[in-house]
Amino acid sequence: MPALLRLHRLKLLALTLVANLALLLHLAAGDLKAPAEWVWLDILGEGGSALLALVWLCLILKSRPAGRVTNLLTLGLGLVFFSWWVDSLDEFIRMPEAIGWDHWLESAPMPFGLLLLTYGLYHWHHEQLAISAQMEKRERLFREHLLFDKLTPLAGADYLRRQLQLSLQESRREQVPLSLVAVDLDDFDAINQRYGHAEGDAVLQAVTQVLLLNLRRQDLLCRLAGDRFVVLLPATGEAQARQLASELAEAVRSLAHKSRQHGERLPLKASVATAMALDEDAEALLQRLNLALARAKQPLALSA
Repeated sequence: MPALLRLHRLKLLALTLVANLALLLHLAAGDLKAPAEWVWLDILGEGGSALLALVWLCLILKSRPAGRVTNLLTLGLGLVFFSWWVDSLDEFIRMPEAIGWDHWLESAPMPFGLLLLTYGLYHWHHEQLAISAQMEKRERLFREHLLFDKLTPLAGADYLRRQLQLSLQESRREQVPLSLVAVDLDDFDAINQRYGHAEGDAVLQAVTQVLLLNLRRQDLLCRLAGDRFVVLLPATGEAQARQLASELAEAVRSLAHKSRQHGERLPLKASVATAMALDEDAEALLQRLNLALARAKQPLALSA
């Protein structure tokens, strides 16, 4: 027996006892009909309805924990089943005309059962709405969690594009400037080759914290890819963006990051570039920012 059915076994036992008690009362008060008197259409209709009610009841008990809603559904379906069960007994047992309690047993439980079942379904509906709301929140949190970088506490490229598109719309609506700053670590591959990827990861985490400390509350820092970061600057013009980019480059250069192996300071530098939004979409703006960053790194490539 499944675990939830074991939890509700007392309910099933009570229903079985009541149904058998009704059968014994009918057998004691009436006489069995001959098979020739059976009306198979009524037997199938009434007996089948009782059987379906019992199946529904078992499915509910199998899938739900104990509680008020489960009790309402169980009692409602139990009364419906009992009413149809007693109704089907009349097809096999002939009751004397002087006896009237069998009609009460047959008819009275049905409306009360339907009322309790309706009340239980009403609360089940509200219960499912609350569960759906919770699942929607968890699903949204999971989807957004997938958009964040596993190494740093920053969002990735997909999240940046999504927020950039929203910010562009707001910028046009409010008629305020919007700018981007790209920060790309110089010679980061050399750090990985000389000190290992674990040390490179530590550098990225340290640089992330330094960049965050040098940004405003409304700015959004994302890790675009590898050692490249992008800052979304709402309500920021080109001149202010260039000033901020210069400050971020200086903050990286001043970072005294020590290697974990020998404790020596690792020299860090970053190339920066800016791009102010024009009448373009997010992809065009990011492409223009990447071109500006490539131009900023050209002197470094020539000197190398």
